[in-house]
Amino acid sequence: MVSDDVMYGTILVFSVAIGPLFMNYLNSPNLKRLSSLCGVAIIWISCGPHIIHLFISIVGNCVLLMITPPSKSKEQRLAGKSFLWNFGYLVLFRTIHWTGIPAPTPVTNAAQLFLTLKMTSLAFDIEDCAERDSSTNSDKEKEVDKEILSLKMKYCDIIIKPFDVFCYAFCYIGLLTGPYYKYRTYKDWLDQQITLKLNIKEAILERARKLPLIAIVYLVFSYFFNIKYVETDEFLERAFFYRLLYMVPMFTIFRTRLYMAWIMSECMAITAGLGAYPVDSKPRCGNGPTDFKQLDLAIKREKDNPDSVDRDFETIHNIDIYGCELAPKTRQGLRSWNMTVQFWLAQYIHHRVPSFLKSYRVAVTMSVSAFWHGIHPGYYLSLLTVPPILMAEEAMIKTFRNDASTEMQNLFDWGCWFFKMRGFDYNCMGFLLLKFSSTVRYWKSIYFMGHVVTVLFIVIGNVGCLFLKSKSKKEKD
Repeated sequence: MVSDDVMYGTILVFSVAIGPLFMNYLNSPNLKRLSSLCGVAIIWISCGPHIIHLFISIVGNCVLLMITPPSKSKEQRLAGKSFLWNFGYLVLFRTIHWTGIPAPTPVTNAAQLFLTLKMTSLAFDIEDCAERDSSTNSDKEKEVDKEILSLKMKYCDIIIKPFDVFCYAFCYIGLLTGPYYKYRTYKDWLDQQITLKLNIKEAILERARKLPLIAIVYLVFSYFFNIKYVETDEFLERAFFYRLLYMVPMFTIFRTRLYMAWIMSECMAITAGLGAYPVDSKPRCGNGPTDFKQLDLAIKREKDNPDSVDRDFETIHNIDIYGCELAPKTRQGLRSWNMTVQFWLAQYIHHRVPSFLKSYRVAVTMSVSAFWHGIHPGYYLSLLTVPPILMAEEAMIKTFRNDASTEMQNLFDWGCWFFKMRGFDYNCMGFLLLKFSSTVRYWKSIYFMGHVVTVLFIVIGNVGCLFLKSKSKKEKD
């Protein structure tokens, strides 16, 4: 039986290889829609009858789009209903084996995860379009930049039919591993002209040159370390520092495996030309262009001289390895990890949390992220440990870094980086062990070191801050 890793690897290599076909030959909108047939074929070959789950999800979203017009009313909001449908279906998807029906394969699970992001964001984006339309028709006394609004309507608005939803959902690019991209990015790709100046070779080499070293590290660590060993009684008999340090190679294996998948997924999009926008439009990962005036000017220039406009692939940029490895703060590390999904969480969850939950929006975002990853307790144990870590980090920064000398700040940053990486090591074990008992068993074997240090830093940081305030007040008096 073919392993999941071999299956993923084969699909990624195939997806990268067929990109030039859509870039250079199948370059009209109708022909590019054949990319969705490739996606259906990939899912059918790798998942078999489990593909029915994706069809059910898509049909449900199409029905919602037809029966629920975009509205500002909380009772009628398309986005809210879409969120409930897509995330609600994840519950059925992950528990269907309780009824005796075979559980979906891991490959099907990956496809369902990214389908959930696409379909939910599509509903939110359609509703945002409706709000923009109402803004242009609002009272002239409101200070609204009509030019910006009209450009956003031109380059962001969505007119979509059920057939378009199916094509977007099944496009082979990002189907299993990401990167996540908006429907508008997909639509822009369909309409993209072959004459554009795209530095495909340069962009591919920039990503691919990291692969050999990452692959070597992954293979070496995978040979010597295995997560299954953590669950044995023999592991608990090892010395404390062995148990404590074992999480370091495990996180190394975890992240290098994902690095390879995400780099290949970026190359998949690049070879097909998806996500290529003018540099002047300041594209952001997952989002696309952010400066619509410059986007409009660049497109007009391009019509006369295609070589006059440089484009990049920042929209599908999914991993910043240097940020993950070297950024001193946990928040920076998180933002560099699976960046298009991080954008989705920020754009559609974090920034839209109801006002009465604003104080808890980090916890809400992490809870949604945990639920999206799966129903295994290990996801929740790990991701819900992140908010306290962020609190501890901010408390320590406020007390010991902000007013320190340059030398002390540099020293603090090195220490902060060390504990950031150990925090990732610690939480990674929940993602790998998955079960509540297994995760807690390992954490208990190292005396819940991650939680203890986090609480200690929260106390030290806050007490130190109060001491500094008291000292400053006395000096003023």
